[in-house]
Order: sequence, then structure tokens, then C-alpha cells
Amino acid sequence: MQTRAAAIAAGDADELVWLLEHPPLYTAGTSANPADLVAPDRFEVHKIGRGGQYTYHGPGQRVGYAMLDLRKRGRDVSAFVRGLEQWIIDALAEFDVSAERRCGRVGVWIVRPDGREEKIAAIGVRLKKWVSFHGISINLNPDLSHFDGIVPCGIREHGVASLASLGRDVSMEELDVALKSSFERIFSPTKS
Repeated sequence: MQTRAAAIAAGDADELVWLLEHPPLYTAGTSANPADLVAPDRFEVHKIGRGGQYTYHGPGQRVGYAMLDLRKRGRDVSAFVRGLEQWIIDALAEFDVSAERRCGRVGVWIVRPDGREEKIAAIGVRLKKWVSFHGISINLNPDLSHFDGIVPCGIREHGVASLASLGRDVSMEELDVALKSSFERIFSPTKS
């Protein structure tokens, strides 16, 4: 990922988005609070250079690494993060999921009928020479108990949701189609 981002910055490679699925693991961003790693021996913990705190990645979760050149996109980090959030919000709308941003909380949220807010997607990026890397994660149908080993994104007062926990039976392939379509509306046409 870093090699590709450097090649994009040098003008030697095109922008790229990788969609993948990780084995169970925790990642610690640059703002991770060690006290938020509740179960340090549950899964491997990887300290990585993205922004943010602790998050979980694993089966049933779509991870999207976006290596995009912000020199072509206005050099506005806040607008870029809002674009990533909108990318997810629009993709989830394809499955009748009303997802939202929250002021002061990066990521994408849903509201349960009883008013509880839960995070359904996380964002953690890094920029080098105005090229982004790392990206997003969307909970399709992961084992949500795996989030119990951390305080996800440092937020204790809200839970974590998935499309499955909302009663949506969506395949990874269907989610990928929605992500590609919404990405093209938010950022630009893609090449397969």
C-alpha cells in the first residue's frame, strides 16, 4: 500500500482502491490509547500509521484501502473524509439502511428504533505527499463480539452494528457492487 501510494505521488501509478477481507486482528492507529486494548491476547495487534485509534478487522467485514491523489481533489482532508463517509452512506442506502455522520465522531452510524446509535463503518486514513492510504471498513456480517476486545475508535458510549444485525441479508459481492457505484458518484469513474 505504501509503495503504491508513493508511486501515485511520483506520477508513476494510477489511483487504486483495494477491497479485501482480513483474518481476525486489531489495528492501533496513531491516536490509540493503550487502555482501550481490553483483551491484548485475543487477536494479533498491529500498530499501523493510519489516523484513529483501535479497530477490529476480520471475516465478514469489507475493508477498502483507498490510495487517492488529493492534489487532484482539492487538498482538503476534511472534505476527503466526508467523501469517504458519503461513499459508505450511499452504498448502505442501496440496502435500505439509513446511515449518518456524527459531528465529532469520524465514521458512519445507524440509529436503532429505541434511539441507540451504533457504528457500522470506520474510517482511518493517512496522507503522504497528498496521497491517501488505509481507508474504510464496513461491518457486513462479522462476529460483533470480536469488538469486545477493544474500545472501538475510543468510543465507549456507543455500540457496533452490522448489516446482518440490522436484518439485511447482503453478500460481499452485492456490497462491492454498491461500493463501486457509490464511489463513482462521489469520487470518479473506475476501471475494473
